[in-house]
Amino acid sequence: MNEALLADLVSAVEQQLTSPNTPYVSKTFQRLTSLGLDPTEAKTQIAICLGEEMDDVMRQKRTFDEKAYRKSLDSLPMEDDEPDDPNPENPEP
Repeated sequence: MNEALLADLVSAVEQQLTSPNTPYVSKTFQRLTSLGLDPTEAKTQIAICLGEEMDDVMRQKRTFDEKAYRKSLDSLPMEDDEPDDPNPENPEP
């Protein structure tokens, strides 16, 4: 995802965090930070979910599916793209 789009999505998430219409976003943010995610990373993960839903809206020419967005938020946190290697100097055979 390009950085400018991600920044716009994070801005949208920040608005959702304070909106009375999207309390589930704030609950997700609180859950993620209580799990140890940095607040910036928590917002980024929520923004990625929002971006995926918006992409589906555009591609499928449909309205925003709040239920799908909430389900996506419920699946957070995202796993790391690359697993942590406890011993990167000695790769396993």
